[in-house]
Amino acid sequence: MSKILIIGACGQIGTELTKKLRSIYGSDAVVAGDVRKGDPAFVASGPFEVVNALDYNQVEHVIEKHGVDEVYLMAALLSATAEKNPAFAWDLNMNSLFHVLNLAKAGKIKKIFWPSSIAVFGPTTPKQNTPQFTVMEPSTVYGISKQSGERWAEYYHNIYGVDVRSIRYPGLISWSTPPGGGTTDYAVDIYHKALADGKYTCFLSEETRLPMMYMDDAIRATIEIMQAPAEDIKIRSAYNLSAMDFTPAEIANAIKKEIPNFTIDYAPDFRQKIADSWPQSIDDNSARTDWGWKHDFDLEAMTKDMLEHLR
Repeated sequence: MSKILIIGACGQIGTELTKKLRSIYGSDAVVAGDVRKGDPAFVASGPFEVVNALDYNQVEHVIEKHGVDEVYLMAALLSATAEKNPAFAWDLNMNSLFHVLNLAKAGKIKKIFWPSSIAVFGPTTPKQNTPQFTVMEPSTVYGISKQSGERWAEYYHNIYGVDVRSIRYPGLISWSTPPGGGTTDYAVDIYHKALADGKYTCFLSEETRLPMMYMDDAIRATIEIMQAPAEDIKIRSAYNLSAMDFTPAEIANAIKKEIPNFTIDYAPDFRQKIADSWPQSIDDNSARTDWGWKHDFDLEAMTKDMLEHLR
């Protein structure tokens, strides 16, 4: 029976991933780890360790203590937050990855999940149906660290045989955890404000199209790529992953179908420049072909589900 450690378990994705993995494998099989304790109910729901992703010895200790053989490394500084603290973002996003890659190289763990992002693409990348293999010239700290991480993951697989798997998350939307400082966070916040205030001021312009995914789909993709046989994982940098793409105007219209009086206005800030450097839609045929990825939620289904839960 595999023992799983999630580093960054109290974050936006980590929280939901921990709950889902525990529902599949049982609470005792999944150790939640984060640099500080989060919600007390969450911390009490199964094994929890305070672990700093930047401390190799601490990570190694937790792995040995619990007999962990799979690590999901979810600790990261996201796009908008990383721009405010580039040196720390680079340190956290890169050295935490080196630690788990080196632990796998040393035979301490068998399998790693490390998330990449559409931030690896840049202004020179084709915007529509961005291919799996294409020009990548990221212009953000977050994107630079994720692009570098992809190269290192591929290198450790090719040279040392490390079983590391990754997907490039698009913007992720969840009702249960607050946003974590990303450029796509408007698509979470808009639902909260629609219900609370009936109006929203968006920090991106109304025609900014971005690839997005409902958290339920993202969590399922994460677990499915880890459950897939190793020979099905043909790409060891990171897989493109897609579900839907929309603009702030389109998400506002979807909300208006449920909340007719909802209004939106626009005040683009520094995040607009980040969004403009990213793809508008993603070609994820490799993930669909290699390990059978398919999404469940489109904009309408997601909007219904979001509002239902938030109400």
